[in-house]
Order: sequence, then structure tokens, then C-alpha cells
Amino acid sequence: MKQKLIDLYTQTFSTPPTAVEQIAAGGSSRVYYRLHSDEGPTVIGTIGKEEAENIAFMTLACKFRAAGHNAPRIYNHDESHLCYLQEDLGDVSLFSLLDSDNIRQYVAETMRSLARLQTTEDIDFDVCYPEAEFSRRLINWDLNYFKYCFLKPVVAEFNEHQLQDDFDRLADRIMSTPRQLWGFMYRDCQSRNVIIKDEQPYWIDFQGGRRGPLLYDVASFLWQAKARFTDDFRQAMIDVYLDELASVRDIDKCEAKALTDDFVLFRTLQVLGAYGFRGLMQHKAHFMQSIPFALDNLASLISQGKLDLYPTLKSLCIYLCDNRRFKNSDTEGLNIKVFSFSYKKGYPEDISGNGGGFMFDCRAMHNPGRYAEYKSSTGLDKNVIDFLESKGEVQEFLKSAWAMTEPAVERYLKRGFTSLQIGFGCTGGQHRSVYCAQATAMHLSRMFPEATVRLCHREQGIDMTMKGGEVI
Repeated sequence: MKQKLIDLYTQTFSTPPTAVEQIAAGGSSRVYYRLHSDEGPTVIGTIGKEEAENIAFMTLACKFRAAGHNAPRIYNHDESHLCYLQEDLGDVSLFSLLDSDNIRQYVAETMRSLARLQTTEDIDFDVCYPEAEFSRRLINWDLNYFKYCFLKPVVAEFNEHQLQDDFDRLADRIMSTPRQLWGFMYRDCQSRNVIIKDEQPYWIDFQGGRRGPLLYDVASFLWQAKARFTDDFRQAMIDVYLDELASVRDIDKCEAKALTDDFVLFRTLQVLGAYGFRGLMQHKAHFMQSIPFALDNLASLISQGKLDLYPTLKSLCIYLCDNRRFKNSDTEGLNIKVFSFSYKKGYPEDISGNGGGFMFDCRAMHNPGRYAEYKSSTGLDKNVIDFLESKGEVQEFLKSAWAMTEPAVERYLKRGFTSLQIGFGCTGGQHRSVYCAQATAMHLSRMFPEATVRLCHREQGIDMTMKGGEVI
């Protein structure tokens, strides 16, 4: 397929490219190349597996450019519509400028540009992929995405009928959005999909757009998890957006602003569903790392009373936000996480996305859980401690484990790494693993006082943080 792009470039510009380099595609399944030539323009060559998706992007790009909006020019495509050449807008995304002194100016102009783009007239929505129009069915898909990919893996039991009542209520409110607040819904409107060129925002990756409520994009952009915009900043940018929208549409700005809350909630749940699937299920680091930021947005909505209309959903979201499993560490330096766990329930998750560390299998040691007198005790109780230590196995086991973990901690500290995970597993996560995790956390905390040690006995529901051998 790469050769097809080279041939397409040669056909289009009557000169072959002198250099072809693959560039990052983010989370997309499409493959991108930058094609250079001494005699022709530098362009982006795209290879996409879905013909309909490619046609949607090219058709929309041409429509937006014809309407005067900042979108990439389409130079050419092959007969199959699986390869095409588009304008190279550069590599400076708005996301890369979030810490810039000019971020307020960039975002304000992006909000104005968004309002104009969304209200482009005579868009052929039939070409949109995979759906021509936002619908209640799509709302249900996204809410179930959250339910099955994020909520259920975290919360063991909840009243599904009551939760569905809240979902239905949210869907009713979203679908009742006045039609003058409908238009082109970008769908994946975020700062990574805005390129800054000549100090102006340019739009990319809008192939998933469709007819839909405009406020969805406002919520998507301003509540993007890792953007970390303040609430005051968001409200100011909503005002900028609505002022621009009111210049081209007859809208009630107060009504529109009030409707934004439900779209922010809906988008946040949809994003958590995506993070759950990509992060919790597929264990992709970027998505795991994004979960705490999305939960921060959710916690803010809860504190502002935005979930009060949805009591069951609210209670579940409070649980999610309070779950230490998803907490970003507030401490600088190396954070060591030591877990005890049951192999029956799977390995502990590495929410940092780092993937570095050790897992030790304690099941070869004599199991006190086989005897009635220890069944109600854990590795924190004296009778279990005496049992394990009297056999002599646990001391040798930990000696070997520490011989591996101590040099790793020392190296991580020297190199400025921030996360290391150590796990001890046994059959039930109650006796042997608990003893070993407790002893290891205390040992490392005392030996490396500059590190912060978080100890989690997962199956016992015990979670604590240590510094210098003391619980903090």
C-alpha cells in the first residue's frame, strides 16, 4: 500500500517523492506517511481500510474548504478510495500548546471556528460514516459502553433497573435538544484533532462526524480529560462559542448553556467506557493513565450537583471517584505499589501504565488456609504469622524476592522513575500473600525512606501508604 501512495504522488505531481516517512497515527487504524519531494509539495499520504470512512473524510474536507473553513486540501485518491493524499498542515497540535501563554487565544478562536464549521450549510449527511445522524440508539450504545467496559469491571453489584431509569432520563433530555442546536456533530472534537498553522486552528480527523446536537462537541472539547481546563475557563469559552453560534443561528444562549451539563455528563461516561475498554481490558498505557483525569471531571460534576437528577448513577459515580485504584499519586519521586492478591481474581492492575515490576507466586509454600483454625485469619494475624515463620519457608522466599526488588528500587530512584509495582499472589489472597506483601512494604519503606510505598491487600479491602516505615 505504501507503494500505491508513491505512485499516486508521482501521478498527481508529475514527480516522484524523494523521501517517505511514516508518522504517528494516535489511536487510529489508519496509516499515515509524509511524502517529500524537491520539485513537488510535502503532503500526507493516508491508507485507510474502510472505503466508506475515507469517502466520508474526503467529501467533508472538500465541503468544509469550499465553505471557507480550515480543513486539509485533498489532492487525489486511488480508484479504491483506500489511499489518498491530503495537505500537510504540520505537527503542531493544539494539545501540544496547552501550556502555551497564548492558549486562551487559541482555544477562543477554535471555539469560534467550531461554531462556523458545525453550521456549514448543505452537508450531505448520507455520506457520513458509520452513521448519518445521532440518535437515541447511539446514546444507548455509548451508555452501555460505559456500563459494560468500565462500571461492571469495577463495581461488583448494582441495581441495573434503577441505573437504566437514569440512563433513559439522560437520553430523553439529550434527544429533546432544540433542532436549531443541531448541525454537524464532529463527534471526536478534541485538541489533538486541531492543528495550529499560521496561528489559526485547522480541523482534522472529522470522518466520524454526523448530524447531531452541537453541544456534544463543546462538551467533548472543553472537558477533554487531559486538557485540565478550569471551570471558569470552560464557562468563558462556552460564552465565546455561543456568541459566535448566535451570529449564524437564531438560538437562546441561556437555554443552550443550561443544556451543556447533560452533554458533559454523557461525554464523560462515553470517554470512561472507551478508557475502560482500551485501558482496563486491553491494558493500553495511554488509556490507563487517562482514567484519573476523566474521573476528576466526573467528581467535579458531582460536586456541582450536575448528577442530582440521576440518583443511582450518582451513587455509582461517587464510588468510582473515591476508588483508590484510580488515584493519581500526589507525591513526587518513586511510588512503589505492593499488592497481595488472589490468583483466582487475576493480577493487580497497573494504573500507571508503566508495566514495570515483579509478581511473586506464594502458592508453593505450605498453606495455613487448609486448616480450620486459620480460615478466619489473615497474614496480618499472629497465629498465621507464627505458622508461616515456624515452617522456615517464608523467610527464604522473601530473601529471594528482596534480592530482586531491592536493586530495582535503587536503580529506579537513581534514574528518576516514578512507578514500580510488586505483587504477591496466593490461592485466596488471604494468608501467604498478605504476610509477604506486608513484610515487603515495611522492609522497602524502611530501606528506601525517599520512596513512597502504597500497600494494598486487595482481597482484604486494606489500603495504606507508608513513608520511612510509618503509615501516613
